[in-house]
Amino acid sequence: MSSPHFTAATTAEEISSVFQDQIRGKNVLITGTSINGIGFEAARAMAKYANSVIITGYNTERLKLSKEAIKKQTPGADIRPLILDLNSLASVRKAAAEVNAHSEPLHVLIHNACAPGGKYKLTADNLEDQMSAGHIAPFLLTKLLTPKLLAARTPTYTPRVVYVSSMGHAFAPGIDFDAVAKGDSDKFAPFPRYFEVKLAGVLSAMELCTRSGGKINGYSLHPGTIHTNSHQKAETKDDFVQFGLLNPDGTPNTDKWTWKTIPQGAATTVSAAFNPALDATPGAYLVDCVPANELRSAQAVPETAAKLWTVTEEIIGEEFTF
Repeated sequence: MSSPHFTAATTAEEISSVFQDQIRGKNVLITGTSINGIGFEAARAMAKYANSVIITGYNTERLKLSKEAIKKQTPGADIRPLILDLNSLASVRKAAAEVNAHSEPLHVLIHNACAPGGKYKLTADNLEDQMSAGHIAPFLLTKLLTPKLLAARTPTYTPRVVYVSSMGHAFAPGIDFDAVAKGDSDKFAPFPRYFEVKLAGVLSAMELCTRSGGKINGYSLHPGTIHTNSHQKAETKDDFVQFGLLNPDGTPNTDKWTWKTIPQGAATTVSAAFNPALDATPGAYLVDCVPANELRSAQAVPETAAKLWTVTEEIIGEEFTF
């Protein structure tokens, strides 16, 4: 089975089975792995073959439940829970230090977690929370874990960083460079900010390849439209209803959108992490498990990616170089 045969119906488990030889022996870190989410499903599928899978979250109990669920299906899996709050740069630093203390290299880093919807709010670091969780904290985490990623590099293997974006990134008019850190409280609207954050993920994947000189490959992706735990939060449900994604009763709006199941939604993440054919297209944007750069926003250009990288360095107060 080669990647042209993958479709919107392909599941994460099917992708993992196809690429099991590529997954074996690999160490993976994936953020946002609560049960009933695509991060959990990707972790579950990869755990069948991976050497280790680090699952993250800010809630200890939910992390425990995720680990138990994966271990129940794959008892021999090495699942390592890691407390990581992407709305705290101190938490990012602490989590990175814990990973860096492991003796093994890190082959794949997957930025799956995000904070969609909700009212305008700032984190303890004085950052707007959607951009903190979806871009700034992942940027810092990638920087801090880069030595671990580079340690996985061999003449025949290039480590990967995967950014779970959205087709919504194409709705963003661009990046407001003056408001990356804090947004604009007077003009704030949840979905335009969400689209901007998802565009930042696409740009990060592109620029990571450039800045690393090919030592690390970055990929971004649209997982599909999936009904997950993020749609069930009381503080965001009304936003999704207003946008037309959910019906007033909270169920998926199937008249307006084509939905994937969670296993189907996690498939492109696993493909981005392990499909060896993607080595030929570093920085690619994936849809339905395969490169679809023709669907990437016209705003996703090298000049914008380079500027966002520099602005984000200024926000965290550190250069991210290789």
